[in-house]
Formats: sequence, structure tokens, C-alpha cells
Amino acid sequence: MTAHKPFVLFFNPVKHAGDFYKKLQDVAHTEVVTSKTRDEFFKDLQDKYQDIFAIYRTSASGAVAGKFDKELIDKLPPSCRFICHNGAGYDPIDTKACADKGIIVTNAPDPVTDATADLAVFLLLGALRQLNPAMQALHAGKFKTGVDFGHDPQGKTLGILGMGRIGRAIKARCDPFGLKTVYHNRNPLSAEQAAGAEYVSFNKLVEESDIISVNVPLNAKTKYLLDAAEIARMKPGVVIVNTARGAIINEAAMADALEDCHIGAVGLDVYEREPEINEKLLRNPRALMVPHVGTHTTETLAKMETWAMENIRRAIVGETLLSPVPEHQALC
Repeated sequence: MTAHKPFVLFFNPVKHAGDFYKKLQDVAHTEVVTSKTRDEFFKDLQDKYQDIFAIYRTSASGAVAGKFDKELIDKLPPSCRFICHNGAGYDPIDTKACADKGIIVTNAPDPVTDATADLAVFLLLGALRQLNPAMQALHAGKFKTGVDFGHDPQGKTLGILGMGRIGRAIKARCDPFGLKTVYHNRNPLSAEQAAGAEYVSFNKLVEESDIISVNVPLNAKTKYLLDAAEIARMKPGVVIVNTARGAIINEAAMADALEDCHIGAVGLDVYEREPEINEKLLRNPRALMVPHVGTHTTETLAKMETWAMENIRRAIVGETLLSPVPEHQALC
């Protein structure tokens, strides 16, 4: 190890931003983790990873380490000062345990916006138009046989639950389709940010939306934000789109309501217990589902990798971080 360069441990190799990774070598010594299991990683922390300054992680890092929970954070060496995540959602990281240990967590919120919003609109239109049953019929050799009618977006009410970067990008993409957008946040947006969307109460959004797009982060307050009681109050035939986190919705209750036709269709990129998916959802043709690929494009992944590594570079040279998570902004 080069003594004068801080040690940065990458939980996943950089695949799309190779030039920036090479640039990072100017200020950092980098290694990709070789531990195969969580227990092996804990053992490796005692010797070959005992001097890490920062950790680079992705959503796939859990395959080795599991969640970055208090147990893992407490085992990190005192030299570890930063955990730089290359996605927007950082719910697998215990930010309180990190703060208690003096570790600052950063995420990468900006790069994910466009790709996630694009996929959300695809899922929204596909679910609304009942394209999944049509595609299944086609592949089964039953061209258009037994395919129910879909719905036009024009004049429908789109309820955006969480009008942050992604929610606003979805709204902008849906305007040309003639959808009326309402939204609910903890606080109303400025008129400029709302861009014509109406701020409504949570209950009004749940009860009056024809389509509900879930775009809030997962935390203790938002888990099961849409539970069985909220689903029961939704309009018959409602379409639900979720590109945020699976556990914001009670997946079993959603599957039951879809089976009973209270929910007209769902468009899902995320699931409560990934990679497990509720069997009722898998069997239901009105569930248009993809395997958490909201940011799965070459261009977006390159931006995410670059953003996370730029946070690392800034941490090393003492520049202002791009995006400490909200819980840690006071620590910077």
C-alpha cells in the first residue's frame, strides 16, 4: 500500500467511469474488496482493511456485506471517515451508527433522476394500457385473444407521492399526455418547482388519484406508507407505479387488491423483499414488473460512479462534498 495516499475500499469494481477511476489514483490508493462473505469481511477488517479511509458502495454491495447496519459500522476501523454510495437511496446504511462513529455518508441523487423517471413513465403507460397481458398473449401465440381494454392517460389524475427530483421529472414527462398532476410532500413546493401541480393532503391523493406514483425514500416513517387501509380507500381500478422502494407499499395487500381487481394494474421496479417477489404478483398478468433496473443504463451508471468517486476525491483533498446525506449535513 502507498503510505501517503488514503486507502479507499471499493465494494464493487467501477465498470463505466474508468477514466475517472484512473484519475482518482492520483490522490488515493484503491482496492476492490476480495471478501466473499460478511464474516470474511469482518475478519479482513482486522488486517488487510484496517486502514481504510473511505468505502465506495453500490446497491449490489449487500451481496458481500449485507446491510451496512450498526454491527458492520461498529467493526469499521477508526480510520474510516466516509461511506460514499453511488445511488440515491441509502436505506441499507445505518446513518445514525455512522454519525455516532464520526463517519459521513454521501449518496448520488442527481444522476439517477432521468433514467428512473423514464422507467416510471414506461411502467405508468404500460400498466394503464394493460400492455403486459397483451404481450403475454402475443408470446403465447394468442394474438390479441382475451386481451382486455386499457385506458387513455388524458384527463386522468396522477398523484405523485414524493415530489422530489424524480417526482418532478415524472410530472414533466407526463404533462404532454394530458394528465392532471397532484402531489403530496411533507411541505408544499414553490410555485416554480410545482410547475402547475396541485399540493393535496395525503388522504386526498390516496382517495382521488387514478394513478399513484411512489417516489418517497424508505425510512422508518415511510415503511408501509401505503398499507391495506390506504389501498382500500383508493379508487377502484387505480394504477400504482413504484420505482422508489418496495417496502413503502404492503406488497401482500397490494397483490390481494390486484387479484380482487380493486387495483386495476401495477407497474413495479422495486419489491419488498428483493429478490423475492410475491407469488400473486408473479402470477397476475396485470402486474407489469421489471427487476429493479431504474438506473440500469450505461450513461446513468457512469454518472453515478463518477458522482460517488467525486465525493471521495473531495473528501481526500478537503473540498466541499457534493452530496452528504441530509442526516449528515451538519457534520460536514
